Amino acid sequence: MKSKMGMIGLGLALLFGESLALPPKGSAQENSTDANKRRVRTRIAPDYPLLAKEYNVSGKVKIEASVAADGHVSATKVIGGSPLLVNSALDAVKRWRFEAAPKETLETVEFEFNGQGAR
Repeated sequence: MKSKMGMIGLGLALLFGESLALPPKGSAQENSTDANKRRVRTRIAPDYPLLAKEYNVSGKVKIEASVAADGHVSATKVIGGSPLLVNSALDAVKRWRFEAAPKETLETVEFEFNGQGAR
């Protein structure tokens, strides 16, 4: 009985001791709140692609933009959206300029395309 209690105690000590030493699982992104978002200095609206207009394609395009410390967009990654709309949104975001910051950040940009154009 003593050895069983000792093993349980050892197991609990390892469990709790190890959990204190491990970093927490999952962490919030640096720009997960609106308060941390960088302001846009120059915002370019995407053109509504002619083919998308002909086929009455609408919807949202979501893009993740890496913004350099000086405010220019250094890289982009499509998170979602219609293939007919994505290139127009990418072209627009690449021309955006953000306020300067101490380091590079990731910003998420979303465009909504409807029958009249993009917002």
